[in-house]
Amino acid sequence: MGTRRPMVRIGELLPDAARGLGLEDELRLSRAMATFDRIVAERAPSVAGACHVTRVDGGTVVVEAMAPIVAQELRLHVPELLAALAGSPAGAGIREIRVVIARAGSPGSTAS
Repeated sequence: MGTRRPMVRIGELLPDAARGLGLEDELRLSRAMATFDRIVAERAPSVAGACHVTRVDGGTVVVEAMAPIVAQELRLHVPELLAALAGSPAGAGIREIRVVIARAGSPGSTAS
């Protein structure tokens, strides 16, 4: 029989696979989005579902809020959200959260 390789978690394989396929930035964005959504649901539940990460620019996560009141609430929680995000594996290197308000007609906005 052949030699068995040790078992590896699929999550440990994804970064190398993404890098090999040129999808490293997309994987980072996906992880940041999922982690941010979870953190917002825990720490600012009143705006959960009314905001989302749109991109990661270096050490800055750009979050789109669906309404000005949502943006204001997020800005009040930025220090707490940033600390939680930066302390997670998906938030490695994140130093800033920038909140923007969705424009009418943009993907994810509720206005038409």
